[in-house]
Amino acid sequence: MAEANWYVVHTYSGYENKVKANIEKTIENRHLEEQILEVRVPMQDVVELKNGARKQTQKKMFPGYVLINMVMNDDTWYVVRNTRGVTGFVGPGSKPVPLTEAEMKPLGINAGSVIVDFEEGDEVVVTGGVWKDTAGVVQSVNQGKQIVTINVEMFGRETPVEISFAEVKKAL
Repeated sequence: MAEANWYVVHTYSGYENKVKANIEKTIENRHLEEQILEVRVPMQDVVELKNGARKQTQKKMFPGYVLINMVMNDDTWYVVRNTRGVTGFVGPGSKPVPLTEAEMKPLGINAGSVIVDFEEGDEVVVTGGVWKDTAGVVQSVNQGKQIVTINVEMFGRETPVEISFAEVKKAL
């Protein structure tokens, strides 16, 4: 399988979240989860002063653009390019150019992948986030999205929860 890279897609301004939702729906409908791994609208925290009060809000880093982590082939190119609100990929002519690791670093997106020491059926402990100190059994490992699905007991029943690799370690 070819390697997934991050690409920039130009959209109508103000349609970034709608484009993201449409692409994610198409991924699900066409079963392209293994080829289009992630769709992001980069956000940044901004402190605004309104009526003398400081208010922290989130603003789009790049209005009119969406980032997509995908394997570039004819199918994925067609799906993204023909999504309502998309005007095209960023690159010369009609040829999309992937972002380099140096370009990804300031966005807070780690291009490298994490190697994990657990697999399906292993017991793990969550080390951070909302589920900190919770133990669970690994149901699935998604290397592309860098997440693990574990079953945790909630209200007396097993419930699947998706957690980032960075927040999980193998139970001793």
